[in-house]
Amino acid sequence: MAQLVTQPRSGARYGVGRHWSRYRAGYLFLAPSVILYAMFMIYPFFQSIYLSFTDWNGVGEIGDFVGLQNYREMIRDDLLWQSLGHNAIWVVLGTIGPLILGLALAMLLWRQPKGFTLFRTVYFLPQVLSPVIIAIVWGWVYNPVFGLLNEGLDAIGLETISRGWLGDSSTALYAVLVAAIWAETGFVFVVFLAGLQSVSRDLLEAATLDGANAWQRLKDVTIPQLSNVITVITALLLIGGFSVFDIIFVMTGGGPNHSTEVIATYTYTEAFVQNRAGYSATLSLILTVISLVASVVFIRFRERGAQ
Repeated sequence: MAQLVTQPRSGARYGVGRHWSRYRAGYLFLAPSVILYAMFMIYPFFQSIYLSFTDWNGVGEIGDFVGLQNYREMIRDDLLWQSLGHNAIWVVLGTIGPLILGLALAMLLWRQPKGFTLFRTVYFLPQVLSPVIIAIVWGWVYNPVFGLLNEGLDAIGLETISRGWLGDSSTALYAVLVAAIWAETGFVFVVFLAGLQSVSRDLLEAATLDGANAWQRLKDVTIPQLSNVITVITALLLIGGFSVFDIIFVMTGGGPNHSTEVIATYTYTEAFVQNRAGYSATLSLILTVISLVASVVFIRFRERGAQ
C-alpha cells in the first residue's frame, strides 16, 4: 500500500499567509486612506515633477518638454527671491511669536485659576475659525476709513501713525503677520498647556528651595522638560510658514507691489493668472524641498542639542 507523503509547507508562503490572516483587518481599514493619499498626494507630486520639465499653459494638452529651462529661469527670477525673503521673515516671526505668546498664556493658566475654562476657550477660539474669516475680520480692523486700529490710534492722539496698513508696502507684510500670529497662538497655547501637565512640580519646588527665581525655573527646569513639545510645534510652524497662502491671498493678494508676495501666492499667480502651469509646478517643487529641508535640519539640530 502506497504511503501518502505530505509535502511541507513553504516557509515563506506560510509566513505571508499567517501574516495576512492576522493583520488583514488592519490592512483593509488602511486601504481607503492609502488609496486616497496616493490619488491626491503621491500622484500629483510626481505629476508636478514631470510638468516642471514642460511649458504647459494649464489649459490645453501638456506642452513640449523643455528640460531644465524652468529651473534656469527660476534661478534668475528676482520676484522669486523676493518672495522667498518674505517667507523667511514669515517663518522667523511667525514661529517665534506664537511660541512666546502660547507659552506665556499656558504658564498663566497652568495652575487652573478661576475662569480657567473660559480663558482656555477664548484663547483657542481663533484656531477654530477659518483662515478666510480671520483674514476678512482683520481686513476690517486695518481698514483705513472705519478700521478699529486707526480709530483707536486717533482716539489717543496718535493720528499721525494712522494709515492704510494693508495698502502701505512698508507695513502690509507685518500687518498680515500679526493676524496670522493671533490665529496660531491658540493652537500653540493648547499644546503647551497639555505639555505642562507632564512637567515635574517636584523639580520646580526643589529649584525654588535652591533660590532659583521665576526666570531661572522657566529656563532651566520647565523648558527642558518641554523640549519634545517645542520641537513638534516649531516643525509645524516652520512648514506652515513656508506654505502660507490663504490669509495673505485674502487680505492682500500678494500686494501692494508684491510687498506681501510669498512663494505660494507667486505659484498661484503663475499657474492661474499667467497660465504658466509648467513654471508654477517648478515653484511648488522648490517650496516642497525648502519646507522638507528646513524641518529636517531643525529636528536634527534639536536632537543633537538634547544629547
